Amino acid sequence: MTFHDGLRVVHAHGDRITVTEPTTGVELVSYVYRPEAAWEAPKPYLHPIRTLAGDVVTDFRPNDHRWHKGLQLTASHLSGQNLWGGNSYVHGEGYLPIPERVGSMAHAGFDVVESDGERVVIAERLTWHPYTGELWADEERRIEIHDVDTESGSWALTWTSAITNRRDEPLLFGSPTTAGREMAGYTGLFWRGPRAFRDGRIIGPDSEGPELMGEQAPWLAYAGEHDGTDGHATLVFAHAPENDHTGAEGAHPAHWFVRNEPFAAVAPSWAFYEELELAPGETLTRRYRVVVADGSWEREEIAKYLEAHPW
Repeated sequence: MTFHDGLRVVHAHGDRITVTEPTTGVELVSYVYRPEAAWEAPKPYLHPIRTLAGDVVTDFRPNDHRWHKGLQLTASHLSGQNLWGGNSYVHGEGYLPIPERVGSMAHAGFDVVESDGERVVIAERLTWHPYTGELWADEERRIEIHDVDTESGSWALTWTSAITNRRDEPLLFGSPTTAGREMAGYTGLFWRGPRAFRDGRIIGPDSEGPELMGEQAPWLAYAGEHDGTDGHATLVFAHAPENDHTGAEGAHPAHWFVRNEPFAAVAPSWAFYEELELAPGETLTRRYRVVVADGSWEREEIAKYLEAHPW
């Protein structure tokens, strides 16, 4: 248990890491790495995530998709395996219960868990496995909590993952869309919003609405209204400029998976329309930022914030 003058970190070993903002006393986020149900493709996740006002902006094990847990890195289609959880999509047959396709992302250890008062850093090592348990990939993950601003009612989270293929053959990252289901390109970093956020507002740099599904943009925001209060919250999702590069795995810029019906969800998918191939020994690196803000932000306010907080 570690206390600081600023952001406070509490580590319940073997279970979770919690970050608290001392001025408000709000637990901003919990990073849970305790293994859970195998059918749900065990993996670490962030939940609950809260605004500075203390409102929860993530959902956990909703009745429609038990494997949706807050904010988590996923792989819905990975060389024939499902590290997403739940049923697996099979073209022409729909979603089927195929337990032998459901894998896991396992916590291997922490290299850093610290706070300097203004920024929290969690650096973790993970291993990725198919159902049969072999090592398919290593991941180095870094989660940072920073830019806490009580005046604007916002704070930010940066998530960086570097995934190295440890197989003797390529790893193929895909999605239900690459497997044949139109406009269902979910994979990668995935946020599930609370039930109250259904029918929320989806905002992009130049347009808004559900039609942003499958589109490209440097950022996308989702604004919703809480149950039980008169308040709103806005989450801004951005992918780093280098995510659009052409590297060893080819050119794979992010396409947004986003829904506000029948539930709230956002993912900057790395394999929306086309599979991403990662050769043996090669590393796929992706960096994302999530801004969590009280209130319903407008496009101009979002753009101004992002300009003032460059990568």
